Amino acid sequence: MFEKLFLLVKSNAGNAVINNPDIPAEKSEAIMNDASSSIIEVLKGQLESGRLKDLVKMFQFPDIKNSAMVTSIVNRFANKLNKFYSIDPKAALIAATALIMPVMQQMVEQSNGDKNSEFAVQNFISKLSGGADLTMLVNNYLAA
Repeated sequence: MFEKLFLLVKSNAGNAVINNPDIPAEKSEAIMNDASSSIIEVLKGQLESGRLKDLVKMFQFPDIKNSAMVTSIVNRFANKLNKFYSIDPKAALIAATALIMPVMQQMVEQSNGDKNSEFAVQNFISKLSGGADLTMLVNNYLAA
């Protein structure tokens, strides 16, 4: 699942990372890894802090633009761009938004489109939780 997430990030990295003059070409692979890890860190943090319901909700509603969770991912990734790659904060935020928004949108669409995909809510949450079976709890939130 995490490998598929990285491939999703990589497929959306064109203008945001690879063709971005603010990002050194030799750092683009590492930056894409940081984008993937930012997504995982924030979503896993939601799960660990008991916000499973919020996590499930994000996958139910395809309008991720207004999601506080997605904003948190964008900010985390922008901070990494600034801190570890010395990219100007404004340019970092623009690049982070340009990459994270379409990735998250596609993740949500894939989770809703194919219930057996790696991004299906139950599968994704199980991977984030280290393999714990949270199916009943997730199904309760999906039904609510």
